[in-house]
Amino acid sequence: MSDIILKAENISKQYRLGLVGLGTVRHDLNRFWHRIRGKEDPYLTIGAVNDRSGKATQDYVWALRDINFEVKQGEILGIIGKNGAGKSTLLKLLSRVTTPTTGVIKSRGRIASLLEVGTGFHPELTGRENIYLNGAILGMTRSEIDAKIDEIIDFSGCEMYIDTPTKRYSSGMTVRLGFAVAAHLEPDILVVDEVLAVGDAEFQKKAIGKMQDISSGEGRTVLFVSHNMGSIKSLCSSCMLMENGTIDFIGDTDEAVSRYLEVNRQHIGVDLSKRTDRSGSGDARIYNITYLNDKGNDITSPVSGEPLTIRFHYQADREVQKAIMGVAFFNKNGMAVTGINNDEHGYFLELKKGEGYIDLVFDRLHLYAGSYYLTSILSENDSKEQLDIVEDAAVMEVLPGDFWKAGKNNRKRNTPVIVGTFKSGSYK
Repeated sequence: MSDIILKAENISKQYRLGLVGLGTVRHDLNRFWHRIRGKEDPYLTIGAVNDRSGKATQDYVWALRDINFEVKQGEILGIIGKNGAGKSTLLKLLSRVTTPTTGVIKSRGRIASLLEVGTGFHPELTGRENIYLNGAILGMTRSEIDAKIDEIIDFSGCEMYIDTPTKRYSSGMTVRLGFAVAAHLEPDILVVDEVLAVGDAEFQKKAIGKMQDISSGEGRTVLFVSHNMGSIKSLCSSCMLMENGTIDFIGDTDEAVSRYLEVNRQHIGVDLSKRTDRSGSGDARIYNITYLNDKGNDITSPVSGEPLTIRFHYQADREVQKAIMGVAFFNKNGMAVTGINNDEHGYFLELKKGEGYIDLVFDRLHLYAGSYYLTSILSENDSKEQLDIVEDAAVMEVLPGDFWKAGKNNRKRNTPVIVGTFKSGSYK
């Protein structure tokens, strides 16, 4: 018997852009008229490429186009790509939430999905009742669920609230219980979207360990979507990279992650003021990032252990009284190294209308030599919408430096410097 448990053949998914309104009934009737005459759907030959950053020029878009892949039993397949690449749409098709426009999906066994916070949960039912509801949907008998329920509740860490309606759960608690149900009701294929990012670090570690056990110990298959490249590399035996609704690469996980990071960083070096791959209201935007030494002079590359000022130049369309500047530092593997926000230090920034700058000042740069990618987040206190978010807004090449003042430069590590001392001792 073949060890292929899931196979997608020529999968495509087409959506209509804009509001559902004028033209949809006419289009449906046109489709019906072609179908009863045995002719091809007239709208399969049209449709724009799934590029969220571009302007819509047609009424239809291909969210997915010509997707073909196979997954073996016991394999953990990572699915990565930029926002809007088609990852979640693909998982919905695999989970039978929606149907493909063209193509066929073949699978063996039960599929359990955790696609969004609260997927499959009824908010008026308690956590315990939702466990039984989800189990029934997956085809489990009551006796099978009874045998697992204590293990599910214990894994979720929500025992205190298990008889409380899930509408009173936080998003983190809902994800905990949802994952516990999906992982413990013995699915043949477990489909997990980015929802684990909602949980805390302790739960994410537990969830990843459970997925590894499901795959290696129980021989079940896992499809895992995440933007955390560290989790993808540590968990997945193979990886699929998606771009604009198509498969750009499928194969070795390390190579897929490298390709993903390389594509994402192609815009570095482009004038920041012209970057379109950003989000936020745009009321204030970062248009340039420069580095200054302790004398206030512009420098290209800071030195580990030396003073540094990172200057964020902004353009504001209005005055912002309580601004928050956040900076996240990532290494070349896409792993978050460290970050800083001014509100965590107990103060806000004031942005004047027009051009200005925000300085992030380090008395000593606590980073080893290496390449760091900066993500800038400019927001306003008490506002639900961010002002400006730019991923990989700049690259910072940190040079080796005599951080410890020991006459020896530190090594390249792409990590923060841990400030501490070593002492030796002896047992008497």
